[in-house]
Amino acid sequence: MRFLILTQYFPPETGAPQVRMAAMIRELLRLGHTVEVVTALPNYPHGKIFPEYKGCFYKEELWEEAVLVHRVWMYAATGAGIKRLLNYFSFMFSAFFGLRKAKKPDYLFVESPPLFLGITAYLAAKAWRVPFIFNVADLWPDSVRDLGLMRDGFMLRQAYKLEAFLYRKASYITIVTEGLRQILIKEKQVAAEKVLLLPNGIDILWFKPQAADAAFRAELDLDADKQLILYTGTHGYAHGMEVILDAAKLLSDTNVLFLCVGGGSEKSRLEEMSKQMGLKNVLFWQPQTPEFIVRLYGLSFAGISTIIDSPLLKCARPAKALAIMACGKPVLYSGSGEGKELVNKAEAGIVVKPGDHQALAEAVRHLINNPDYAIQLGKNGRTYIEKHLQWSDVVTSWLQQME
Repeated sequence: MRFLILTQYFPPETGAPQVRMAAMIRELLRLGHTVEVVTALPNYPHGKIFPEYKGCFYKEELWEEAVLVHRVWMYAATGAGIKRLLNYFSFMFSAFFGLRKAKKPDYLFVESPPLFLGITAYLAAKAWRVPFIFNVADLWPDSVRDLGLMRDGFMLRQAYKLEAFLYRKASYITIVTEGLRQILIKEKQVAAEKVLLLPNGIDILWFKPQAADAAFRAELDLDADKQLILYTGTHGYAHGMEVILDAAKLLSDTNVLFLCVGGGSEKSRLEEMSKQMGLKNVLFWQPQTPEFIVRLYGLSFAGISTIIDSPLLKCARPAKALAIMACGKPVLYSGSGEGKELVNKAEAGIVVKPGDHQALAEAVRHLINNPDYAIQLGKNGRTYIEKHLQWSDVVTSWLQQME
């Protein structure tokens, strides 16, 4: 089959959506399908067009020597408010230019958020007379409402109307967790046969245990005596990373070093907060490539994943937890819901309540004082990923659901 992927986020950008999409496409290719991509000029997470793409409105290129990618201009921005809306709407319209350059697919797969991109996909699929698959990575607008980013009113009502329209028109809706699938079926009245499960998977050949590289550690100027706990990915409001800073304050008497790698709307605030707290055991680094991240896990004692306490986010299963498990490291998970259930079921780490910095600090001390236990947790996580969540199994199951 020929798949056309419409997504605002794609490599060489770094981030969970980009890594997820790249892994999914590689698996589709391995299974013999053809894939083409329409996406924006790279700009995430800093909200600035990458230097090599500046001055372009459209650029065609070959990704990994196998996938034709059509990149189009959009208004690059970060954060919330009017600039972010301009960011979404500009790509919603400019994407039509990229779609005109692409070949007619058998399926048009569109990733949301942003929700508005579903309009572009619907119109293109209707013109081509092909089915479109609406991939819901985040239940927007519920998430912006529950997180207090949008108040009840005219705009929110229109967003819900658009959401319902797209759910009706989509041939299939793919969802990342079983909890979200049940919300669509039971609360949003979407026909069950239309809702397919496409959970976050992980490329186990890419993300795998690695021995600590002393030369790499020295190159990064990381103290060899430090117990490195790694956070990778978006620094956003929903992640509640303040719990890391508060726990770090309690662990100032240890040799623990929290390394937070990534970008996001909350990063500047978190850096300022860390500075005001006088924390010497927390570092913030810019986003890095997956290859770099895997090497960092080789130097790390554990990985950490955090999420705030929200009813909707109980259905989330953070992708960063899968990367930690695949790399054979114990997971420190501050959150609840499906993420908590995953870590507990896999016996891959220690779970604490969202925002409980004292429990998180105690969990870190427990791992440090019991290194054999920490090693076993890492092994358990890797085994679970190999059995249940590698991308080859996830994508094959998804295609079977479509059939």
